[in-house]
Amino acid sequence: MSVFKDKTLLITGGTGSFGNAVLNRFLRTDIGEIRIFSRDEKKQDDMRHDFQARMPEVANKIKFYIGDVRNKSTLKYAMQGVDYVFHAAALKQVPSCEFFPMEAVKTNVIGTDNTLDAAIDAGVKCVICLSTDKAAYPINAMGITKAIEEKIAVAKSRLSGNTKICCTRYGNVMCSRGSVIPLWIDQIRKGNPITLTEPKMTRFIMSLEEAVDLVLFAFENGKNGDILVQKAPACTIQTQAEAVVELFKHQAPHSRQAPHSGLDPESPEIRVIGIRHGEKMYETLLTKEEAAKAIDMGNFYAVPADNRDLNYDKYFKDGDIKQATIEEFNSDNTYRLNLEETKAKIASLEYIQNELNGIPNIVK
Repeated sequence: MSVFKDKTLLITGGTGSFGNAVLNRFLRTDIGEIRIFSRDEKKQDDMRHDFQARMPEVANKIKFYIGDVRNKSTLKYAMQGVDYVFHAAALKQVPSCEFFPMEAVKTNVIGTDNTLDAAIDAGVKCVICLSTDKAAYPINAMGITKAIEEKIAVAKSRLSGNTKICCTRYGNVMCSRGSVIPLWIDQIRKGNPITLTEPKMTRFIMSLEEAVDLVLFAFENGKNGDILVQKAPACTIQTQAEAVVELFKHQAPHSRQAPHSGLDPESPEIRVIGIRHGEKMYETLLTKEEAAKAIDMGNFYAVPADNRDLNYDKYFKDGDIKQATIEEFNSDNTYRLNLEETKAKIASLEYIQNELNGIPNIVK
């Protein structure tokens, strides 16, 4: 990672799942310093002790900054001397954002604006903003605020000088904080039915490592104003639930599986509870409009910024035939994992291996 040699990286929302994954990936490299910026001193203290115990020889590379992306002055202080920023701070639970949309606006919209302003003012070389598939054709408050985050990033990139700004957009990260797999494992172990919202609902799935890979790809290959997405596979919620049941059913205290379910009668019951506030049946990583201009980069797509100014008559052209024929890229038309493929992808996660082998995990 020579590009990070002796450099300083700041991660907003750094105590979350993504921040922990970046630390695990980077700490033993030649990077100079990693700054963890967040508002929760308890999580920072937990992270400090965790890495001091696991990586004592390099834990001194981590520096902790208490602050909030809603407060620009705390960002300006933390941003001094920073080379690169991964902006991960966000409110991202769909139901809670539905009930408290202005809180999502304060963090996801105003917080992004503050972060980018502070980075540009400090002469940061590159900022990668983490977004979500819910920002494409958004129907919920979380997705709408993340869509505005992307618009802010693209707008700022037009006048960002030497600061490159890119966004990454990705789907559900398995076993991250607030995700469903740890909940299902807990339900199985307690002998309770595992609850899912809608069996036919499809979702992109990826690991934390793949999320970090996408951010690094954007960092190395993205151009100013780009939105980058990974060509992720998807599965139905039913398939994902069945995969977790097959992996962990031996840890259930007793069977409650309905006989007509099609699963092993010794398996825990799968109970449908219905779609929650603000949820879609499927998610989109590229809208039809974005897909028409997206650049295929192998395992990734890059959506370049629209850098026209407001004098649209200068850019007049006939209708775009390509846009009329191309499809969006969503969790219903991407590669669909079957049960065995989903099971294998879930089983490959370090979190799952720890759980299967009785090693305690902390969902971060």
